[in-house]
Amino acid sequence: MQQFLTVALPLVAAVTTSTTTLPQVFPPPPVSGPPPYSIIQEDLTSKTAIREVAPDKPKEKRLICKGCSEHENTTLAFFQERGITDRNALATILGNIKQESTFAPNVCEGGSRTSYRNCYGGYGLIQWTSANRYHGLGDFAKRYGGSPSDLQTQLRYLTTEVQWQEIEGRMKTPGRSINSYMNNAYSWIGWGIHGARTQYAHQYAGRLIMVEV
Repeated sequence: MQQFLTVALPLVAAVTTSTTTLPQVFPPPPVSGPPPYSIIQEDLTSKTAIREVAPDKPKEKRLICKGCSEHENTTLAFFQERGITDRNALATILGNIKQESTFAPNVCEGGSRTSYRNCYGGYGLIQWTSANRYHGLGDFAKRYGGSPSDLQTQLRYLTTEVQWQEIEGRMKTPGRSINSYMNNAYSWIGWGIHGARTQYAHQYAGRLIMVEV
C-alpha cells in the first residue's frame, strides 16, 4: 500500500499541475472585414430589382400627306383614327375642308380671321352657317372646355353632328371613287358652291403616302 501511494501521489500532482497550466479558451473575436463572397452575392441578389424589358410596339401603317400643313395632317390622322382608311375617302374629306376653310378653324365666311363670337355667317373648318349648327359648336366647346376656334374642338364637334353620323359608315367603306364619296360629303356639309373641292380631292389623293409609324 505504501508503495502504491508512493507511485500515485506524484501522478496526481502531475495531473493537477498540467491542468492549471492549460491556456484558457475564448470564443473567436468578431470579424471586422467584409462578409464572405457568398453572403455578399446573396444580399445583392435580394436587393437587385428585376428589370422587365417591354416588347417593341408593332409598327402601324398610316397615310400622311406629303408637303401638307400641320392642320392638314392633323385632320388626316383624326379621321384615320375614326376608322376611315380609304385613300379616296380621306382625300374627299380633305378636299371639302380645303374648299370651305383652307383648314383655318378661325375663318369666318368671306375669309376674315376672327373669333367665334365675332363671326356673322359661316364659321370654322366646314363653315357652320345655320343657327343650330353654328350655336351647336359654341355649346359643344363650352360643355367640354375647349375653344370654338380650335382645330381639335371643331374636329370633335363635327363627328357629333347627325349630318356626319349619317355618312360616316359610307366613308368607312373602302374601294369607292372620289365622286362617290363626294356625294356623301354633300349631305354632310350641304355646300352652296361646289368650287374646286373635287379637284382638291384628286390632288390630295396623289399626295397621300403610306408610312410606318
